[in-house]
Amino acid sequence: GAPASFDYHAAPVLRAWRRRWGSYVGPRWKRAMDACELTREHRRSGMTLYPRVVKVRAYSPTVDTVVVRLARGQSARSFEDRLPELADTLMVERVAVERVKPGFVGLVIQRGEAFTEVIPAPDMPEDSDAVDLRGVYVADTEYDSDFLISPVNDHVFIAGATGAGKNSIPAAMLRAIAPLIRDGLVRLWIADPKQNEFAWARPIAYRYASDGDDSELSISELITEFRDEMAARQAELARQRKRKCTPSTQTPLDLLILDEMGAIMAYSTDRGRGLIAKDLAVILTQGRATCSRVIGLVQEPTKDTVPVRDLFTMRIALRLTTSAQVDMVLGENARLRGALADEIPAVPETAGIGYVVRQRSRIPMRIRAAYVDDTDLNDLVRFVLAGRSSLYSNTHLKVVA
Repeated sequence: GAPASFDYHAAPVLRAWRRRWGSYVGPRWKRAMDACELTREHRRSGMTLYPRVVKVRAYSPTVDTVVVRLARGQSARSFEDRLPELADTLMVERVAVERVKPGFVGLVIQRGEAFTEVIPAPDMPEDSDAVDLRGVYVADTEYDSDFLISPVNDHVFIAGATGAGKNSIPAAMLRAIAPLIRDGLVRLWIADPKQNEFAWARPIAYRYASDGDDSELSISELITEFRDEMAARQAELARQRKRKCTPSTQTPLDLLILDEMGAIMAYSTDRGRGLIAKDLAVILTQGRATCSRVIGLVQEPTKDTVPVRDLFTMRIALRLTTSAQVDMVLGENARLRGALADEIPAVPETAGIGYVVRQRSRIPMRIRAAYVDDTDLNDLVRFVLAGRSSLYSNTHLKVVA
């Protein structure tokens, strides 16, 4: 209706116009540049040179994007080094920066908390044809848009402290691709050391393993089997002279979910944990062509804990405990550019809030994962089991724990 159309088309324009003239031009902007030492002096004339705002966008009520033309002699690093001071001077929550093109930087200015409400779990499509594996919805962004993950293209690494909401992201993804799991186009391989976070998925998993005393298959054995399955598919693709597979009932998308990678790789008493790292390195570097993907979750994202961390193609930082961990997850200087994952309050209301680095850009983007509760998880299991086709019936499952 009219209100929705106004919010989409007119409101961003009006917000941008108001904020441009109220905050980003004139004396207030110059005072901010002076206070943060973001000016240069012309050598000959002695005039003060100021960075100049050339464009303002306000797609959401809480976030502005501002394109700034740098003063002669400045670089993007000039702003990177002053982001905390600039945020406090402008009286905003956070400022992030990226180099747009030579002589220009883009600022993301977060004026308030974008995520004040719980985001509901994604709907489950009825048919497999309704699912686009190139991008499935798992979260909202600070720009009031959908955040999509491609299960068929990305290995996903999710880091966050206890209570940060890590499991909501894979749970949301599984709901979004539920018909594919039901129809045998996606197979779940789940490593659940605590036999807790993903125990709900055991009835619909192709493989489920833990390192409990009653486990018939260890997690290291599950990972080795996953690698062997990938190698067999590589050989078949080579025989058929194909470069990559397309998910089907004959060549399903194999999705390996590793909960608590620290427990699996660093803290495990399993003498074969060195082999686990080797197997995962092979899977993460060669799995793209064979429809073999990994989702890894970890609390402590150090290299000692997760030596294969940098091989994941999509990395998400939820609430972390130290500033150094932000760069460990998102890459060098990610925190300097505005990914303040260590400053997210450790309260239940912030679960699922975190940062990713935008594609085609080095700038961090704030997201919040959809919240998937026990009822949503149980609905997913019932949906898959009730409609599972004969090609992927329960008699074909090998579930051990």
